[in-house]
Amino acid sequence: MSRTVVVTGLGATTPLGGDVASTWDSLVAARSGIHLLEDPRFADLPVRIAATAKVDPESILEPHEVRRMDRSQQLALIAAREAWADAGKPEVEQARLGVAVGSGVGGAISLMEQYDVLRERGASRVSPMTVPMLMPNGPAAVIGLEIGAMAGVHTPVSACASGAEAIGYGAEMIRTGRADVVICGGTEGCIHPLTIAAFAAMRALSTNHENAAGASRPFDRDRDGFVMAEGAAIIVLESEEFAKARGAKIYATYGGQGIAADAHHIAQPEPEGRGVILAMNRALADADLSTKDIFHVNAHATSTPAGDVAEAKAIRKVLGSDTDHAPVTAVKGVAGHLLGGAGSLAALASILAIKNRIVPPVGNLVNLADGVDVDVVMNEPRELPSGDIAALSNSFGFGGHDIVLAFRNHS
Repeated sequence: MSRTVVVTGLGATTPLGGDVASTWDSLVAARSGIHLLEDPRFADLPVRIAATAKVDPESILEPHEVRRMDRSQQLALIAAREAWADAGKPEVEQARLGVAVGSGVGGAISLMEQYDVLRERGASRVSPMTVPMLMPNGPAAVIGLEIGAMAGVHTPVSACASGAEAIGYGAEMIRTGRADVVICGGTEGCIHPLTIAAFAAMRALSTNHENAAGASRPFDRDRDGFVMAEGAAIIVLESEEFAKARGAKIYATYGGQGIAADAHHIAQPEPEGRGVILAMNRALADADLSTKDIFHVNAHATSTPAGDVAEAKAIRKVLGSDTDHAPVTAVKGVAGHLLGGAGSLAALASILAIKNRIVPPVGNLVNLADGVDVDVVMNEPRELPSGDIAALSNSFGFGGHDIVLAFRNHS
């Protein structure tokens, strides 16, 4: 059994805005959400740059929700509520309603904070909610409890590809007949001195403190690392039959997914992009698309010296001459790297690019790097043609995870 899957709801809270509209506006305007961290806890770190949520979740949620949820859960729930409302809060049997929300790190902040409580105040003061808050499946769980999902609540954990893999997993729940509606996506909320120090020790982060807003520079000649970010992006998927029967608005059609692995290194990308190539080709095959159908690619492009070039090589290898009509962008130039939420934010941006027929430019891209032989959108947004078009959304993660999603305009 294989049913057509469509996108009916979108939700987001990111460094660019507290909802989808403000996030999209900032992407199109290439308005950066990256800044220097003023918290004194970060003062002595080698990296003091990050992209925090534009709207603090504690200003939106009820106090009891804040106390009981890790920050990654708070962000996910806010985005899920927006997506669910945007989809019209579909009336669906609980046994036909599912959740698939990934996180690369999970409740790391809660774990570290409660360890401090244990050390400084004793075991009796440790929160009884510590385990539910630190569980990587916590974000998916709180969303599932909110909407009463019984078809299954799942949490793919594949580093920075987690959000994309969750969307693919959610689509398969519908395709195979287990669910009619699935809330899916990714979230992360782990900006903390330890996580930044750890990534800095790997030499993975940008140290451009003189120009924090421009520190993330995907595909740029002078890129020097990624910028940590927090946020969540959530989408609602439905079977086309179910969505049409209830008169839902439809943003796009989910085409398919490609899953592969680099089998190369725990953190470094395979230089020729072999895993990426395999994932892209599998996504095309799963979606029954040819390279001529692809009119946009949302690249993973984190602003690291090795990763961006390897991905560009892979895109050129897969699309060949059709690369010339598939403008490439990357959201991390202005949003930073949402880790477990990065793949779902890229997917959300791809969906809106198809729906609105416009590709946002890559933020902070001034000088295209050598070896980037693809049509990267610089400076100004790019219009997409009318008619039938499709897009690929690339997401990769430490461990060599490669996930590519395909979306088509709905007609």
